[in-house]
Amino acid sequence: MKKYNFNSKLEEIAIEKFGKSPLYEYEKIKVIEVPNFPSLGKIVALRFIEWLCLNPDGVISLPTGKTPEYFIKWTKFYLENWDNKEVKRELDVWGIDYKNKPDMKNYWFGQIDEFYPMDPKRENSFNYYIRKFYIEGFGLNPQKTILMNTFTVGVPKGLNLFYIFPDGKVDLTLRYRMPKNEIEKRQQEAIYAIDKYCMEYEKKIEQLGGIGFFLGGIGPDGHIAFNIKGSDHNSTTRILKINYETSAAAATDLGGIENSRDKAVMTIGLATITKNPTTTAIIMAAGVSKASVVRDAIENEPDILYPATCLQKLEGARFYLTSGAAYLLKGRKIEKFKKYKTIPNIEKEKILVDISFRLGEKIVEINLDDIKNDIYGAVLVEKGEIKNLKKITKEIEDNFKKRIKRGIQEIENTTFLHTAPHHDDIMLGYLPYILHLVRKPTNKHFFATLTSGFTSVTNSYLFTQLENLEKFIKTGRLEKLISEKNYFLKSNITGRNREIYRYLDGVAAQNEEIIKEAEARRMYRNIVEITGNDKPEGILNKINFLKEELLKAYPGKRDIPDIQKLKGMIREWEEELLWAHLGFSCNNIFHLRLGFYTGEIFTPQPEWKRDIKPFIEILKKIKPDVITVAFDPEGTGPDTHYKVLQIISQSIKYYASKVTKNIKIWGYRNIWDRFHPSEANIYVPVSMNSIAIMKSAFNICFGSQRSASFPSYEYDGPFSELAVKIMVQQGGFIKVILGRDFFGGSEYARIRASRGIVFIKEMEVDEFLTESEKLRNIMED
Repeated sequence: MKKYNFNSKLEEIAIEKFGKSPLYEYEKIKVIEVPNFPSLGKIVALRFIEWLCLNPDGVISLPTGKTPEYFIKWTKFYLENWDNKEVKRELDVWGIDYKNKPDMKNYWFGQIDEFYPMDPKRENSFNYYIRKFYIEGFGLNPQKTILMNTFTVGVPKGLNLFYIFPDGKVDLTLRYRMPKNEIEKRQQEAIYAIDKYCMEYEKKIEQLGGIGFFLGGIGPDGHIAFNIKGSDHNSTTRILKINYETSAAAATDLGGIENSRDKAVMTIGLATITKNPTTTAIIMAAGVSKASVVRDAIENEPDILYPATCLQKLEGARFYLTSGAAYLLKGRKIEKFKKYKTIPNIEKEKILVDISFRLGEKIVEINLDDIKNDIYGAVLVEKGEIKNLKKITKEIEDNFKKRIKRGIQEIENTTFLHTAPHHDDIMLGYLPYILHLVRKPTNKHFFATLTSGFTSVTNSYLFTQLENLEKFIKTGRLEKLISEKNYFLKSNITGRNREIYRYLDGVAAQNEEIIKEAEARRMYRNIVEITGNDKPEGILNKINFLKEELLKAYPGKRDIPDIQKLKGMIREWEEELLWAHLGFSCNNIFHLRLGFYTGEIFTPQPEWKRDIKPFIEILKKIKPDVITVAFDPEGTGPDTHYKVLQIISQSIKYYASKVTKNIKIWGYRNIWDRFHPSEANIYVPVSMNSIAIMKSAFNICFGSQRSASFPSYEYDGPFSELAVKIMVQQGGFIKVILGRDFFGGSEYARIRASRGIVFIKEMEVDEFLTESEKLRNIMED
């Protein structure tokens, strides 16, 4: 076999440009680290272009999903503008020989994975994604694409696998047990047929010389392709069941975890990726949320618990990471600390409290040996940062206690504007704090949700709501209200509030019929707003049309506009029910339904007139003293959170320049990420009473979310339970740092009653704008 040159001129330039070595202590795979998400997409696109220029043919395998967004945009841009002088100049700067443009028709394309079964015509299939973005977008030769047929293999002509597996569930135990009936016999034959197809798929890739260029993401359990945690590093193309973490991540694609749980998939194996020793294999990852799985893949020895460790055998394997995704890599973190002239206090505090928590000792009890035995603590000692340990740890203890006292401090004569990307974000982030803030009658509270949140309502839930309304219309139980003039007008706030109170009265009386009546009234109002028709006949016609649309829609299909709007209205209703618990009417709640939120794979950037100006109008109207903001780090959770943060920051920047008022910003986090205790400056104690209210209110108000159809990969259950779990974990952390006696022996009942903690980061406007701008620079080019 000829010796292959793995040197990349582009990587050499990138290493020099971004100032990060490709390999640090503890790392077992080379890393190209870049500062932000668009830079990541661009540098991966350039590396792909470089590979194409060096390899006039071969097999390429490229990923699906949101992560490749900028990779796709930049690759398409370079290919379409190859003869542009500026493009040639840029390619030359990156050491790429642009003289011979790659002919994309020469390359074979191998699909990485697909759900089983899956109709390739469905927009949520990976097959559809590949045809749209790679075959059409990059100009690949359709005759040279090896796509996965998970729709008709092993079934009689004219039928498909949804006929064989009508509920989409595949029992792979049929591989080695006797079928119980004719249906199972047909299913067993289909499974054997797809297993043979996988073997042939593997052979076809191998006959072409194996994968030459592989690009993939990394999943919440560390999977690459669909090789979940526990996959054999010698695995080949096969059908398997995905685990919970992967099911949760796929829930949005498939219309809910009820459709994705234990879903069967076809995937190339880890050996498929690594069989060709000359493969250039790149894993790209962005955001702090990926930092732990990235660390596990890069710093561990090969292990089935960390699928991407299989790449260590490839000389051409790389991880291309944003700084956020590389955040937990030990060698890079140590280098960062060593470069500081003086390590910032917040970083010093993080190191020391982490040592305290890891050892299970109070912060004031750790000693110098404890610090020296920690890899980051050793840097503090080496740099002379620990000259008076007792003084330093006492200051940290005092600061933590002050933060807790701030969390029980009475606040009066304050106007709050609570903001959220989605309708339950505020509740999941800091409802226990609100429960205390509302007790002062001089405080005013307003709530603004910036998106419609329609993507988190399943078709089946909307269908039940439509059926409920249909029943109430046909039995005449809404006739009196329908006869009331203008009752169902959008502008009738009194009517909207009456429906909310009716629902909560039904909950209080444990009367399901009253609850259903209130839901029917609100759904009637919603359809009137959509159609402009308040007559029962018109509403029934619309219900029939919508039900037909829902019945013919496959799980995960993009909704038509009317269904999107209705689903968003359900979310708005749920939020109104929540704040009505505390006595707030619809007048206190703003549903912005901003236009950047589309439900597309790649959503548009916020615009001034469409997205920012409406929020500025709310600021002018409310004149808040405190504005709360979902303050997530780079690439955490839905990118909606980041876009909402930027909308709010741009609005505040404009508004603050027009007023003299001293506005405070409270940053909060919920299920998508957590503050390190050192990043927050208000610690709010969470009592058993608050925990009970969290669970109860979520269950009462968020009907579309009770079944947790779109859960977090971290917890198999409703978001409310995960939020409580996080608060309790945060409380446990602080109890280690300060010692349980501080809580149990406190003079304050709220501290004694604490079973958890909510973290809040209070900022002045200038500090908030600086932090937001920093994040914008990370996320945008």
